[in-house]
Amino acid sequence: MLNKGKPAVLLLEDGTLFRGTCCGAEGEAFGEICFNTSLTGYQEVLSDPSYAGQIITMTYPQIGNYGVNAEDMQSRGLFCRGFVVRDMCERPSNFRSTKDLPSFLRENNIVAIEGVDTRKLVRHIRDNGAMKSVISTSVDDLDALRARLDAAPSLVGENFAAQVSTVNPYVLPPFNCEKKYKVVAYDCGIKTGILGGLCTNGAEVHVVPWDTTAEEVLAMEPDGIFLSNGPGDPEAVEETYTQVRKLIKSNVPIFGICLGHQMLSIAIGAKIEKLKYGHRGGNQPVMNLLTGAVEITAQNHGFGQVFQSIGPILPAETDDRHGHFDDLRMWAERRIAPVVVTREFGRVQLTHVNLNDGTPEGMRLLDHPVFSVQYHPEASPGPHDSSYLFKAFARLMDGREDYLDIEVKDTRVFTSEKGEN
Repeated sequence: MLNKGKPAVLLLEDGTLFRGTCCGAEGEAFGEICFNTSLTGYQEVLSDPSYAGQIITMTYPQIGNYGVNAEDMQSRGLFCRGFVVRDMCERPSNFRSTKDLPSFLRENNIVAIEGVDTRKLVRHIRDNGAMKSVISTSVDDLDALRARLDAAPSLVGENFAAQVSTVNPYVLPPFNCEKKYKVVAYDCGIKTGILGGLCTNGAEVHVVPWDTTAEEVLAMEPDGIFLSNGPGDPEAVEETYTQVRKLIKSNVPIFGICLGHQMLSIAIGAKIEKLKYGHRGGNQPVMNLLTGAVEITAQNHGFGQVFQSIGPILPAETDDRHGHFDDLRMWAERRIAPVVVTREFGRVQLTHVNLNDGTPEGMRLLDHPVFSVQYHPEASPGPHDSSYLFKAFARLMDGREDYLDIEVKDTRVFTSEKGEN
């Protein structure tokens, strides 16, 4: 029986209230409110473990019109807390669809609300920042609901990687090619699309739990180590990033994305900040400072690296620039990939910058075979501009120093207001 039409509310931590109707499971769901700007890919978004602890708002007005199917799942289940849409489609039209989205949400016990002015909601989040929220189909006593929301825990400081990681190690063979590399992948919330990106580039992937020790990983004699995406606060995943410090010193090639990038950042001494409302969607422009190419990227994160905190600028390798820019887009305008020096791990180069807000999006260690990006290169969902990063990892495992200098088709070159490349 459909729950559509049953009253529901979305209440934010600051007291803002949105009314709508239930379009998923009944009950209450507490989590951090966030929004995703992707036009398609709602099933991949819902099944991305990086959304653990969060209530997802889709900015596209109608969701569910092409249904769901098992092939598009990005993990073993749904880890988000709730789902907010403007209009939910109950009768999908797509030959690949095996189920409608409302039924899928109910089967996975995801509380969802439709009829919300999502444009107004997103503008409120952009103005006021991420905050705790609750979706409830029990709307009789809003004061009691507000008290339960106030008592709910914050996302900051909670280790969600431990909740979404695999418990048992497993192995995936290369896809449609011979085995070239043995890669150990830390599962902190890894997506199937990311595993596919590794496998299609010749990797036999040995997936291990989030808290696997460095000694256990190195005993497997890998050609490379992969640090996956994942949910929540990276500083709460201490059992992983303390092992990362040891793995960097082993000089085995390492590639990290999203949470993996943040844990590498912590390992080399960088500070982490919570972004006001994060980056979530498939339309974030990022410049590769090494090539000048601009990638339209898929992202899903609420925390980020503070590049300036890693160490002082090394003028000899940064065009004689002696200090940091507050806005990293200044490096993009000058086509300079700045280099800083750390106390323990040598030189670190900024390789990618977000052109929307100037936040750091990638780095590489110049004295160790390590690189990482803040975004998702596998396009599940999202554009394919960044898929070259899997090839870059393969080139790094081959020992090539130019592993990131890959020309990407159909990309643009960023120019300053003066028209300079």
